[in-house]
Amino acid sequence: MAHHRRSVVITVLVVALAALAYLNLAPPRRKLTDPITSHYAVADSQFVRTMGSLLGPGILPGNQVTPLRNGAEIFPAMLAAIRSARETITFETYIYWSGQIGKAFTDALSERARAGVQVHVLLDWVGAGRMDDTLLTEMEAAGVEVEKYHPLRWYTLDRLNHRTHRKLLVVDGRVGFTGGVGIADVWQGHAEDSAHWRDTHFRVEGPVVAQLQAAFLDNWLESHATLLHDEGYFPPLAPGGTMPAQVFKSSPEEGSGSARLMYLLSIAAARRTLRIASAYFVPDDLSVQELVAARRRGVAVEIIVPGPYTDADVVRHASRGRWGDLLAAGVRIWEYQPTMYHTKMMIVDDAWVSVGSTNFDNRSFRLNDEANLNVMDSALAAGLVRDFEEDKGRSREVTRAAWEARPFLTKAREWAAGLLRSQL
Repeated sequence: MAHHRRSVVITVLVVALAALAYLNLAPPRRKLTDPITSHYAVADSQFVRTMGSLLGPGILPGNQVTPLRNGAEIFPAMLAAIRSARETITFETYIYWSGQIGKAFTDALSERARAGVQVHVLLDWVGAGRMDDTLLTEMEAAGVEVEKYHPLRWYTLDRLNHRTHRKLLVVDGRVGFTGGVGIADVWQGHAEDSAHWRDTHFRVEGPVVAQLQAAFLDNWLESHATLLHDEGYFPPLAPGGTMPAQVFKSSPEEGSGSARLMYLLSIAAARRTLRIASAYFVPDDLSVQELVAARRRGVAVEIIVPGPYTDADVVRHASRGRWGDLLAAGVRIWEYQPTMYHTKMMIVDDAWVSVGSTNFDNRSFRLNDEANLNVMDSALAAGLVRDFEEDKGRSREVTRAAWEARPFLTKAREWAAGLLRSQL
């Protein structure tokens, strides 16, 4: 009898674990597999209408988007904005680690909360795993509302693989920041050596800041169940510049593949140039097809990825295993040499720019919550192209001959890593 009960218990546990694994690892119910027909260029008004309709928020005029290159520019700008807050601060991030930068942000957020500013911080439970409890205690004692996104609970086990990778800061509902940077010391400096990562973030003013705020509230509502909606969060916003822009969000819990769709539509609309910078570049089959199709249309396709310095070797192996068809089609790929390359950016035809938290991989396209800022502005694009060219100058191009000549053991590692592609 006891043996029978043990068998039943073991069976129930196995079934439960299998069910949890399926819920966390199963592919999405909706998946675009057919190639996207290239009907229009990014300069066509139909492209703008399509992006606004399919991705959610419309593209709004009157914005100013300012690039910030590396931690030496990014962190002072973000901290200055926080210290200037008079009414509200909302902040969502994946990585928040202890260290000099983590302490600086904790101190700044806490000081504003003590001054009466309403401060709301949303941290991913996994990404903030290297954050000391003392920093949390300091913020909460000062009156900061801190929430962890999808913490380990028995009733949230089915969502454990779904993380927030969004990087959003909004101050007084008027000034916003987004891009690739997390809160950690590795982003300090100016990518001068392997201990200081290369990344880009963006300061945003104008009507599109309300869309950044709405993206924050998406996950805040899930974690805190409190709606933040008065004028301190959504004030009237005058034009801050001349750039048309939109912020869109992507989330597996909503069945939304907006990030992947945005990339595919942008690639299909490219006519002359396509530049992609990605910290984690693991394209699926359709993405490879679309990049190859762009080359066949005569588009110059250039991609920068991390080189010898990476925080995820398995991703690098899985990435390199996907390059054969791309290199054969004439796609040019560079590996950044000095340090970890964490930039996330796409520039199409020197006019359309997409930046934010989204990587070119399945984790960003189907598993993580992401948010990106899209901007139609040739001047912004020109500055980012200069940055891209400078990064190429610090990179090593991978030729087709070199890729084909890689050793058997390297190919074996890439094949093995490729088996995990759905989770990378």
